[in-house]
Amino acid sequence: MLIDSMYPKSFASDNHAGVHPTVLEAIAAANHGDAPAYGDDRWTSVFEDKIKEVFGPGAEGFAVLNGAGANMVGLALMLGRYDSILCAASAHIATHETGAAERLLGVKLMTIPTEDGKLRPDDIKSRLGVIGNPHESQPSVVSISQATEFGTCYSPDEIAALAETAHEAGLRLHVDGARLANAAAYLDCDLRAITTDAGVDVFSFGGTKNGALAAEAVVILDPSLAPGLPYLRRQSLQLASKMRFVSAQLSALLTDDLWQENASHANKMAARLANGIADVPGVSLTYPIESNAVFAALPHAVAETLQSRYLFHYWDQPTGVVRWMTAFDTTPEHVDDFLADIHKAAVK
Repeated sequence: MLIDSMYPKSFASDNHAGVHPTVLEAIAAANHGDAPAYGDDRWTSVFEDKIKEVFGPGAEGFAVLNGAGANMVGLALMLGRYDSILCAASAHIATHETGAAERLLGVKLMTIPTEDGKLRPDDIKSRLGVIGNPHESQPSVVSISQATEFGTCYSPDEIAALAETAHEAGLRLHVDGARLANAAAYLDCDLRAITTDAGVDVFSFGGTKNGALAAEAVVILDPSLAPGLPYLRRQSLQLASKMRFVSAQLSALLTDDLWQENASHANKMAARLANGIADVPGVSLTYPIESNAVFAALPHAVAETLQSRYLFHYWDQPTGVVRWMTAFDTTPEHVDDFLADIHKAAVK
């Protein structure tokens, strides 16, 4: 389905939003003259310094092109040929990356059902009995999403508990941080509190969903892993030749807390939308509003009426659950217009 003038604003994904003006300015500023390729440029050097400034002096940042690529490169660092990844059944690596982990990394995903998308220490412990059994794939990495695919967020203490459990068993902790900024904004903490300080080993820092154009980062906090990443990034087709344009975007997001400004605004718009449907007959929220995602159950007729004007997706069509996403450029007027149409559709 194409987005054109018939759709006033997309609520399908924060990927549908444009590029933040400050990020565009950073791209334009990098577009003067020649610069060395493959990251040997001053913009990438600035980005790498920004990563250390935000996440700590031991953090090593590597710019990549997309979120799935960031996950695959980061996970590859920690996995052997007979290893497995423990993750929630709803995890993006298990549901929306077309089997990339199995196909590209050659490992098994051991998925764990959860009600809210969040793993608990007991979930990890329940899968550790196979360690040492040569007939079983060996758990090596715990991977979580922050925020989760249900829009819920892990607190710093929850992540620290997972890291402690994983490390005690000889596993490492990976975070898919496609919406890490939204989680930090909701939790009212800095990015370091839910990564470095919580014991995470490797994570991705999402830029594309927060105002960037094809810009993500893999951040290594376990220093023993960093030497291998340049090779895996190249082998995984995630090394941009004109890296300066990727690095400049990430630096822009990490400067003057633009990441936080964008994420906080998106979260506020999601909360505005959720509050606005509280009194709509036949419509109910299905998950807490902890990021920029709103999950709601509504009659199919209402959803279909709305989809004739707005772009959004069913999350679970049989039960009528839809997902509405807001972004850095969603305005209160966008939300209020959408709410007015939801009310009209619900009372027909």
